[in-house]
Amino acid sequence: MESLIEFTLFAPRNQGAVLIGSFSDWQEIPMQKDEDGYFRTQIQLKDGVYQYKFRVQTKSPNFAPDEWIDIIDPKATDVNETEKHARVRIKDGQRIVDTYIWQNDEIPLPDNRKLIIYEMHVADFTGDEIDPDKRGKYLGVIAKLDYLCKLGINAIELMPVNEYPGNYSWGYKVRHYFATESSYGSTEDLKQLIDECHARGIRVFIDAIYNHTDEECPLMLIDRNYWYYEHKHYPEDPANYWGPEFNYDNYDEKLNVKPAWKYIGDVVQFWIQEYHIDGIRFDAVRQLANFEFLDWLAKQTKNHAAPKEFYNIAEHIPDTNTVVKPDGPLDACWHESFRYFLVPYICGKSLELKQLKEILDPRKQGYASAVNVINYLATHDRQRLLRELGDTGIFDTEAFKRAKLAAVMLMTAMGIPMLWMGEEFGEYQQKSESVTQPQKIAWSLLKSDRNHDLFNCYKKLIALRQQNLALQSDNIEFLYENANDRVLAYRRWDQQNSHIVVVVNFSTLNLTRYEIPNFPIAEYWRDWLGNYEVETQEDVLVTDLPSYTAKIFVYQ
Repeated sequence: MESLIEFTLFAPRNQGAVLIGSFSDWQEIPMQKDEDGYFRTQIQLKDGVYQYKFRVQTKSPNFAPDEWIDIIDPKATDVNETEKHARVRIKDGQRIVDTYIWQNDEIPLPDNRKLIIYEMHVADFTGDEIDPDKRGKYLGVIAKLDYLCKLGINAIELMPVNEYPGNYSWGYKVRHYFATESSYGSTEDLKQLIDECHARGIRVFIDAIYNHTDEECPLMLIDRNYWYYEHKHYPEDPANYWGPEFNYDNYDEKLNVKPAWKYIGDVVQFWIQEYHIDGIRFDAVRQLANFEFLDWLAKQTKNHAAPKEFYNIAEHIPDTNTVVKPDGPLDACWHESFRYFLVPYICGKSLELKQLKEILDPRKQGYASAVNVINYLATHDRQRLLRELGDTGIFDTEAFKRAKLAAVMLMTAMGIPMLWMGEEFGEYQQKSESVTQPQKIAWSLLKSDRNHDLFNCYKKLIALRQQNLALQSDNIEFLYENANDRVLAYRRWDQQNSHIVVVVNFSTLNLTRYEIPNFPIAEYWRDWLGNYEVETQEDVLVTDLPSYTAKIFVYQ
């Protein structure tokens, strides 16, 4: 049985376009241009998979005027980059991406305030520890989900999974916005990964690049100056120009459309509806520099995802409260200043208590709520903590002790914590300077007692954060500070009478019988890490504070 299938291409300023494909022995099929700017044609097709591409008279300035060139459909959901064509699948007379049936859409997922995020690169997340056919693939991530559950992770953030040329990339110059990276597995595999995450109560966020594209993006080849700024949109930052930048200011009066808005809006709708994602991390928001567009797009995400909660996260470096609610367009911002100031303190640099308090309490930086900031010690763009420590001459037992201190700060600060894959067990590889060289994390490190001990520390801290609402609240108060001793104490609490006090020693000295005045009065406190009760004398706590160590006291 054959059905009439329509092919469309939005190219309002182009003079001509034709369709070619396996269904026509790669002979040209004429397309008619309508007043809405779309070229269209309809052909009879049986159910099956077909290869196709468009041939258009380009308007891009790097070609001869109206030169005919072959391009891949800008909305193709399956791409063969080697053969330079797209695939279309027809079933029951309709275009489909695949036949995957979702199983776990009804399972409740954690709200934004409860999140523990784990950033990962699919290609580098798995290696020799799992079956060869799953390494570096979506199926490999599925094989590790129980590990992530054991750790306490309830959200993963996938670095870009859009189809790219070759078989290895970080994916930050997107060529095909609707197609998934084939070297990671099939579209069904990606859906199964997301579905399996949802079965375990894990939300899935994707890293999305809406500022710029690859130079060979089909939109670039069709009509460069219709879709992109002719010159650098953000000339104030020439070092961070990564490719042609979408022109979100362009308004087509004839068609009453902002083409870049419409295209990226369709991208977002597709990913939410087709892949059931739970949030987006927006790359290079500072360079995109269009809060009006981001506000519109964020509203679109929430409409498409409703009634499910959705989380829109900005990468804006340096971080700023202007990009987040209540006045900004997005929900949260990567809290780069948290890492920028805390890591040097962990490494032994001079301690500025005022700055430390500002990153622990982001309200002092103008943020309104804990869900407005994503705290981290490392990301794909930043060196791992153990590497930072090693570069300052701190190794072995001392390095792991300080890594535990950093973990306490990460999990007890106001804000949403995020781990870069492997950080929880002390991965220490230097960040690759090449986005084309694989750098798989070393799971074998978990066999070491020190590394496994660090993993257990993270696991316990995450469990405390999940179980004690004080650490999910917007409440933080600084009880005590001593710049000379490099000691800071702060309290977290919530309305259900949960209280936690963290006391931190950032010095090289072991402080014995150290007194913390103004300590909250309670019947008794428990040293949570040591698992024993402590007593206070009126409002003074007396405790030993080893060097570069944090103690957590829980009111029970």
